[in-house]
Amino acid sequence: MFCAFLSLSVVAQNDTLFVYGPGGPFGPINECAQVFGKHHNITIKVTAGPEANWIEQAKKNADLIYGGAEYMLTQFEIKHNNLVNKNTRTELFKRGAAILIRPGNPKNIHSFDDLTKNGINILDINGAGQFGLWEDIAGKQNLIGGIQKNIKQSFINTALGIEAWKGDSSYDAWITYYSWHVRLKDITQSVKIPSAINVYRGTPIALTTITKQAELCSLFISYMKSTTGHTIFKKWGWE
Repeated sequence: MFCAFLSLSVVAQNDTLFVYGPGGPFGPINECAQVFGKHHNITIKVTAGPEANWIEQAKKNADLIYGGAEYMLTQFEIKHNNLVNKNTRTELFKRGAAILIRPGNPKNIHSFDDLTKNGINILDINGAGQFGLWEDIAGKQNLIGGIQKNIKQSFINTALGIEAWKGDSSYDAWITYYSWHVRLKDITQSVKIPSAINVYRGTPIALTTITKQAELCSLFISYMKSTTGHTIFKKWGWE
């Protein structure tokens, strides 16, 4: 039984926890929020997407802020000084990259090397937790130039990338987190990247300086880091 130590005083508040962050980790964090909340009769509202869509509301009521990579939460801390309680920052779980391709693999893509072939169009996300992601992997194989020449277009966030992938069938491949394949199984197939050359990014979360429910926030984080929470994260493509 998880979080058996949750005090009656905390449960009795029956307050809502407000959690904000980018779209990538939304799936597992929201599922953890629903399970934890139902078990303890607590509402946890997770709002995800581009920061511009939720930052003003977050400044008023955010209890927790998470990132799609460690650098993302660091950038958020710098940009919004004194909103994140740095002393409470916690790492949840890591996720690795993969090559997403069209179902059926029409371009016969099986490795990073295949992405350098003529006639391959790559979709790139240059932001949203993916800064330097493909370059870090390609650099280990001396393929940076070969990958770069085949990038058809770059987008600043994954939402725009998904829109392009759905609307333009000329994109053949997309180097991103494996977790996005889990979210997009109907329109993608996954090519695994060997762990020896793969790149992994973390999933940090922290309390805000304005939360009035620090104890409940900490208990929710403890649940996410538990064996039960880890199982949920792994289901969504984390390790």
